[in-house]
Amino acid sequence: MTNPFQSILDAQREHFLTDATKGYDWRIDQLDRMERMLADNREALCAALHEDFGKPPFEQLFEITVPTGVIRYYRENLKALMAPETVKIPDGLEATGNRGVIYKEPYGVTLVIGPFNAPILLLLDPAIAALAAGNTVVLKPANTTPRTAALLADLVPRYFAPENVAIVTGGREQISALLELPFDFIFFTGSSAVGKVVMRAAAEHLTPVLLELGGQNPTIVDATANLDVAADRIAWGHNAISGQWCIAPGYVCVHESVADAFIVRLKASIMKMYGEDPSRSPDFARMISTHDAERVASYILPEKVVHGGRFDVEARYVEPTVLYPSDWNDPALQQEVFGPVLPVMAYGDLTALLKVIKRKPKPLAAYIFSKDRQTIDHVLASLSFGGGCVNQTNLHCWIDSLPFGGVGNSGMGKYYGKAGFDALSNTKAMLIGNPDVELDVFPPYAGKDIAKNLSVFS
Repeated sequence: MTNPFQSILDAQREHFLTDATKGYDWRIDQLDRMERMLADNREALCAALHEDFGKPPFEQLFEITVPTGVIRYYRENLKALMAPETVKIPDGLEATGNRGVIYKEPYGVTLVIGPFNAPILLLLDPAIAALAAGNTVVLKPANTTPRTAALLADLVPRYFAPENVAIVTGGREQISALLELPFDFIFFTGSSAVGKVVMRAAAEHLTPVLLELGGQNPTIVDATANLDVAADRIAWGHNAISGQWCIAPGYVCVHESVADAFIVRLKASIMKMYGEDPSRSPDFARMISTHDAERVASYILPEKVVHGGRFDVEARYVEPTVLYPSDWNDPALQQEVFGPVLPVMAYGDLTALLKVIKRKPKPLAAYIFSKDRQTIDHVLASLSFGGGCVNQTNLHCWIDSLPFGGVGNSGMGKYYGKAGFDALSNTKAMLIGNPDVELDVFPPYAGKDIAKNLSVFS
């Protein structure tokens, strides 16, 4: 049976093989088209986000402005990123007129599979990097945000030729069919479980992948931290998008000397942001499905609720909830919560705490609130994680100069800015030889000073 998406892949590959996508003008044209699509349809895109899961206005605009900023970065830096890079080679080779040059070339047809929690931003940001690097793109938006997916399916053909950018909608059946095809690169954002499925499928064709996954992200608040700042930033970082954020603080470990004081401030921060009844707040999103609302609600242990705890599964609503004192055996600490339920526990010895965290799957992010340089350095040197912040949460992932991605169970590969261009480009390393200077390292070797001849490589 013919794969239903074979013709899309074939059309894009044939176009790519003409070398049309490798030029500067083609790349800029695609970026311009993407920018126009976002600008022309901002209100409709924001409305779709709100319809799908009640995303509030700030979080709606975030999904438009961040990709627009990424486009601006590539427009301003594309010529420099595309330029061949001369690199240092051994002195002996340079002395005989040889040069080392690195070229960045596009992979080809790229499949981008996006998630539901930021269904515009996390679908288009990878696509923007792919286009800037000279690749064609097949977009697969999340089916769990049907209004946004349908709108994108209508808009993409209006702004892009299908041989450059195409879009496929649907669910598991469509993703499975796409993954059967020999794409040149696959960029997936989603859960670790599905990431493994994508990687297995990619292995059949030896297709390179960039996997942006997730994990239970630790947050440490030590005795020197500014508790007011920590509470505000953790409350926002955890509850934005109703906690459905792969970089959200997953649990908080607070030094025992300030733990009770921190809880008071954390509760106050949540109240300040979302009011006494967050279900009425225009700034608090809903869970993506009743299934997820039920799943997250199941993590709430009534005896440990110090704030929140209410939920309405049919309305896809789970209140911002704080569990304290939590322990490592609690349900909310067995996996990534991906919802607005935040376990908080007290710790006494930092080294002992880090030993426990280090034995868990490596997270996408980690956060440390402290004014003590030695403590900060100790945490950063000891824990392995994708990226994070000191005295801040979440914002590191939208800064062009900071490569973003996971490690181990939380993903592989980095993107954003130059890192995104590099990730979506094959690094082609070339030694450019001097045709007129002999380098005698060939047989027969008898009578030759082999060591002398080989010295040009050192």
